This record gives sequence, C-alpha cells and structure tokens, in this order.
Amino acid sequence: MCDTFVKIQPTRVIFGKNSDREPNEAQAIVRIPAMRHQEKTVRCTFIEIPQVDQTYEVLLSKPFQMWGAEMGANEHGVVIGNEAVFTKVPFRKKNDGLTGMDLLRLALERSRTAQEALDWITSLLAQHGQDACGGYKNRRFFYHNSFLIADAEGAYVLETAGQFWAAKKIETQYSISNGLTISDDFDLLSEGTVDYARQKGLFKRDEVFHFDRAFSDWFMTYMSNCKIRRINTGEGMSKEDFDLRAAMENLCQHDEKPGETFNPGRGSTSCVCMHATGPANPSQTTGSMIVDLKKGKAPVVWFTGTSMPCLSVWMPFFFGGKTLGDPNWNLPGAQADDSLWWTAERLHRKIVLNYPQGKSYISEDRKNLQAEFLAEVEVLFAHHKWDAAAADELSTTLLHQRFAWLHDLLEHETILDLPLKMRTPWVALYQYANNRSAKI
Repeated sequence: MCDTFVKIQPTRVIFGKNSDREPNEAQAIVRIPAMRHQEKTVRCTFIEIPQVDQTYEVLLSKPFQMWGAEMGANEHGVVIGNEAVFTKVPFRKKNDGLTGMDLLRLALERSRTAQEALDWITSLLAQHGQDACGGYKNRRFFYHNSFLIADAEGAYVLETAGQFWAAKKIETQYSISNGLTISDDFDLLSEGTVDYARQKGLFKRDEVFHFDRAFSDWFMTYMSNCKIRRINTGEGMSKEDFDLRAAMENLCQHDEKPGETFNPGRGSTSCVCMHATGPANPSQTTGSMIVDLKKGKAPVVWFTGTSMPCLSVWMPFFFGGKTLGDPNWNLPGAQADDSLWWTAERLHRKIVLNYPQGKSYISEDRKNLQAEFLAEVEVLFAHHKWDAAAADELSTTLLHQRFAWLHDLLEHETILDLPLKMRTPWVALYQYANNRSAKI
C-alpha cells in the first residue's frame, strides 16, 4: 500500500509520498551520481536491459534489497512516486519483467522532464513488461503500477494494467493510492488497450470506454481502502496555504474519528500513515518523501529515512553534494543495525506500545526540530547566490542532528519505561514476531 500526491501552485509544485511495505523491509535513502556508461546493459531487480550512455544524479528512497526505488527525484527536478494497483490482467509470475520500482528509477536516471519520464516508463513497459514480484518476504505479491510524475512545470498521472496504460496531465492537484483512477478522461492511451478490453469482455461494445472500470480488480482494490486514503490526501491538499508543513501533516493522517485517540494496534489500511497489525493489514509506512519544486530554484528533497511519519522528522537533501553518497553512510540491512532506519525503528516500536503517552513525550521536540530544519532551508534560499556546498553541508549537519536526537531518546528512561498499553493479543504476537525476526 502507498499514497502519493502532487499540488501544483503558481510558483511551486509540492510532491509527497508514503511508501508502505512489510514492517521489517528497511528503506534506504541513497544518492547515485550522474554517470557515463561504457557497459551495454544494466541489471535491474530480475532482468538485464540495455543501458543508456548517460544517467543523471538521483536521490532515492528504496527498500534496502531492491535495485529500484519507491520514490525519488533527479538533478533536473523530475520526481516520481509509484503505487501498487490491482487489475484483471493476469500475471505469468515468471519474474521476467521490470518492477514498478525499476521503472521509476530507470525513468529518473534518464529524464530531463516529466514528459520524458512518462515516455520512458511507457516505452520500457512495452519492451519488457512488468511480470515481476513486488514483495519482500511475500514472494507471491505481484501487482501492476500507477505513477505520479512531476517537474516544476506540471505533472502527469500514469496508470497501468499489464502492458496497457492510460495517462493524463494534472492541472491543479491529484492523489493516487492503490486503485485505478483514470476513467474516460485520459489524454493518452496505449495502442490496443480498447481492443484487448473488448476481446476480454471487460466492457460492452455500446459503452464508453473507462480505463478504471474495465481493468480494476474490485476485491483487492476494495480491501486496500484506497478510496478513503485518496479522499483524505485530496482534502489535505485542498486546505488554504498548503505548504511544506501541511504536506508533512498530509502524510501523517490516521483516519481517526473526531475526538478519537489513534491506537496503532487497531490501525487499518484506511490510514495514510500506516501501522501494520497482521495478515489483514500487513503494510507499514517504511519511508516518506516530500519534494519542493520552486520555479527557478534548486529542488529540495525531504526524506524521513525512517518508518511511521507520525513519529518522524523530514530532512532536506540537495543535488550536487556528497551527503548520502559517502561510502561510510550506513545503509540498513535485513536486521537491526546502526543505520538511521533501524535506529529510529527501535524507538518507534517502543513508542507504539503506548502510543498516546510515547508520542506526547516526543511531540514538542519533534515539532521544534522540524521547524528548525524548515527554517534553516529558508535561510539557505534567502541568499542571492545559490551555494551548493553550503546546502550539502547543511544536509550533513541536520542528518547528524537527527541521529543525535534519536540516540538521546533511546537512552531516556521515560521512553525505556513506557508501560504496555492498547495492544490486542494478536497484534502483540504479530509485533513480537516481527521484532524477533529483526533481532530488536
């Protein structure tokens, strides 16, 4: 499960995504520099495909074991997020295609504009297909993909069903979740889509063709609660003065009723900030990203680098620097280690044992730290001349500050002594099994 949104304003585009994956599937934030390639092919998750001569610098948030990425941006200000969607087009389950995450990274590495990224994804889809497992431990989890693709000038939504796809240009705002949303209002449609749908009896000859009606698998789409999440992120973007703070809040929603205190032990797939509770709700938000694309300004990519945005702080990263590219940058693995992701995860899993008390303990510091990070970036842009070295130094400083805050919290007796509260037995057993597997 995932949620992605884009808000197009007169002078800026704000893009956000939560990546929902298996709870122990640590997510790494990485910088991959621009490169010229002599090799003829590139190895993606399952297959090799032809390499291009030049790839661009990218900042990515990716499951630690994957080649592809859940979300990211490139040096030209192109940004993409993808979603799992469930369709009536069957899989062969041969793992001889590209994952949605592969398509996303390939497009970012090769595109100067959102339009080029759209063209790359659709051409790669036609050449290689997407018969590829998207799960981690769950090797039976196959799905098709939808994408939001943006740059400082605008955005597109692209939705797929097997080799078929529909796309449209976004005028003001849009959000996608885990269901198809393009109806008969597409601007572009892959060749043969209507003929295939007609041959398979997916719509009647006398009806107007609707991409979503023809291809959606109703059961998985319904079970994902994607409509609720999409409504909530859309309403969040509709608020006046939607800015970076509001974008962050948009990704922290839990779908609780007015006056209700959120309980992670009873969380569901209707939560934008998702907390896994068991087989019926196996996904957790494992990484979050917001990208600020101001016209005429350098793009700012804000990553949490951690799970559960409701307990996290976004950190700014810039292109042309070394932060995240240092060989000493500790990327997460399959089990608890000293990486940013697992350091925060030890704290987060302690807090959810008693969420109201634990969250209230860190909330003021978390709020102040985020405000400080936002203010530091505002100061950076207040200078008349852009200083890439100063921007990179700021990223490194704030990253170290975030680490220090996490370590202080993990050593504090108030967090260590949180009493167990608000967990049902089956959720407790599920969390215990995840913790044991991760050696937490």
